Amino acid sequence: MNPAAPTFTLRAAVLGDVSAIVQLIRDLAEFEQLTHLVQVTPEKLRPQLFGEKPAAEAIVAERDGEVVAFALYFTNFSTFLAQPGLYLEDLYVKPEHRGHGIGKALLKRLAAVAVDRDCGRFEWSVLDWNTSAITVYEKMGATVMPEWRICRTTGDELRAMAKAE
Repeated sequence: MNPAAPTFTLRAAVLGDVSAIVQLIRDLAEFEQLTHLVQVTPEKLRPQLFGEKPAAEAIVAERDGEVVAFALYFTNFSTFLAQPGLYLEDLYVKPEHRGHGIGKALLKRLAAVAVDRDCGRFEWSVLDWNTSAITVYEKMGATVMPEWRICRTTGDELRAMAKAE
C-alpha cells in the first residue's frame, strides 16, 4: 500500500450500511454495463443480510467514515470435498479508491473467513473482459477456470423450468 494513501478499515457490514451497499451494487452494475438487471433496494437487501435467516454476509471497506467498497458473500457446498465453500458474489471498490490495496485486502479477509470456517473452496466469477481483475486474482493465486461456464435461469424462465416436465 502506498504510504501516502489514506488508510482504510475493513469490517463486517452493519444494518446502517445497507443504503451504501445498495449504491455500490448499482455502481458495480454500471461498471459491468448491467444496470438493466438491477432490482436491488435497501428494503429488498436488508432482510437478506440482517433478517431472521440471512442469505448472505458483507464486509465493507471504510475511509474517513465513508463506505468505499464492499464484498458480499455466502456459503455454498462442495459435494466432491464434502465441505462448505465460500462464494464471493460481488466485490466492488469505488474507482477513486482503487490502487490502494482495498480489493486485495477484501479478498484476503474472505480467504481468512473461508479458512476459519473450514471451507474447502473460495470461489467467485469474473467477466472475461475484466482483464485487470483477472490479473490481480491470478497474482493472488486464483485459478481462472476456462472450462467452466456459469448456467443461470431467472424470472419467467426460472418459473417455466420449475414447471417443466
